[in-house]
Amino acid sequence: MAPKSESVEGIVLSYVNEQNRPLNSQNVADALQKFKLKKTAIQKALDTLSDSGQISFKEYGKQKIYLARQDQFNILNSEELDQMKKANSKLQAELEVQKKAIVEVEAENRALQSNLTLEEIRTKESKLKAEVSLMEEKLEKLRTGIVLVKPEDKKATEEAYREKINQWRKRKRIFKELWDTLTDNSPKDLKEFKEELGIEFDEDVGVSLQLYGDLMTSRKRKRAS
Repeated sequence: MAPKSESVEGIVLSYVNEQNRPLNSQNVADALQKFKLKKTAIQKALDTLSDSGQISFKEYGKQKIYLARQDQFNILNSEELDQMKKANSKLQAELEVQKKAIVEVEAENRALQSNLTLEEIRTKESKLKAEVSLMEEKLEKLRTGIVLVKPEDKKATEEAYREKINQWRKRKRIFKELWDTLTDNSPKDLKEFKEELGIEFDEDVGVSLQLYGDLMTSRKRKRAS
């Protein structure tokens, strides 16, 4: 007689039949942790089910391997298997088409979101005009010989800038090593993989470590000359 579905034997039998693959007691115990069943209870249920012939088992040394009884499943013939393989291939192809469509839609959505509205353009224009006005005032002060930045503040800023560049370079190197390791021999398209993970490289957002590093180097050369 089949065990009740809510009993330990019922839960174990249902899992073994669903998996339909070789399992040991630890496999079953790990998978059924959500039911808060102890391993001893699961082992007892497996033994009871195998003794009653509701599941199969084989012994390999001291270990028992359990498997669902195969006579309860409908075994497909070669023609049915071929049809399933063809249907699976078709579904896989359709899935790839859908994935590409999703990527294109997401890219289009990002592009649309990056476009400014008329109100945002006017706000940005006002802000830029204010910044230009402020910079013109500073330029006029520089022309009159007024020192706007103290030497110690300038030195602190340059050191902070240099530290940020070094951190940028270090993290960029670490990321490249990780990225190369992850994508080595990967069958995935790297551009699509980047978009899937939401990763952007420096060049994707129009910045260059080399350019910012050169700015620091050029400052050193000017002071030396």
